Amino acid sequence: MKTQTTTQFQKFGGLAALLDAATFIVGFALYFSLLASANYGDLSIDPVQHAAFLTNNQTIMYAWHFIIYVIFGIALVVLSLALHDRLKDAASALSQVALAFGLIWSGLVIASGMVANVGASVVATIYAQNPDQAGSTWLSLQFVIDGLGGGNEIVGGMWLLLVSIAALQTANLPRFLNYFGIVISLAGILSMIPAMSELGGAIFGLGLIVWFVWVGIVMVSRNASTQQQGFVATQARV
Repeated sequence: MKTQTTTQFQKFGGLAALLDAATFIVGFALYFSLLASANYGDLSIDPVQHAAFLTNNQTIMYAWHFIIYVIFGIALVVLSLALHDRLKDAASALSQVALAFGLIWSGLVIASGMVANVGASVVATIYAQNPDQAGSTWLSLQFVIDGLGGGNEIVGGMWLLLVSIAALQTANLPRFLNYFGIVISLAGILSMIPAMSELGGAIFGLGLIVWFVWVGIVMVSRNASTQQQGFVATQARV
C-alpha cells in the first residue's frame, strides 16, 4: 500500500511539472502577443500609460497573473514535495534544503499573483478619477511584484540547483537532465546581477519549460512502468 501511494504521488508530481511548463508557455505566449507590443512593464515609459493599459485589459491581465503566478505556485508545491519524496532517502540533507527553497519559491510567486491582481483592481479604480495617481500606484505595485518574485530568479535557481545536485547523487533522474538543470539554475541565480538580469531570467525561464516537461515525462512514465510491473508481478503470484 505504501509503495502504491508513493507511486501515485510521484505521478501527481510529474503532472504538476507538466502543468508548470504549461503556465510558462501560456505566460510567454501572452507576453509576446500582447504585452510586448504595448511595451508593458517598460519603466522608461510614462507609468500612466501602463496604468491605462492595465485598466483597459484588466480581465486578461487578471487571468495572466493567476496562471503564471498562482497556478504555477500551487503546482510547484506538489512537484517540490514529490521530488523531495523521490530523493530524500539517498540525499536527505540536500533534499530537505531543496524542499525549503521550493516551498519558499511557491509562496513568493503565489503572493506575487495575489498582490498583482488586487493591485490591478486598485489601479483601475484610481485611474477613473486620477490617471496620474494611478500611474504612481502602478509603479509602486510593479516594484512590489518584482521584489517578491519577478525581478530575479535566485530562489528558483537555488531550488533547481539543489534538486539537480541531489538527483545526480541518487541517480533517480536522468544524468543529462540534472546537468541541464544545473546550467539553467546558474542562469537564474546570475539574474540577481543587474547586468545579467534580463539574459539570465530569459535563459532560466525558457530552460525551465524544457526542464519541467522533461522531468514531468520521466516521473509519469517511470511510475506508469512501475505500476505495470507491479500488475504483472501480482498476476504471476495469482
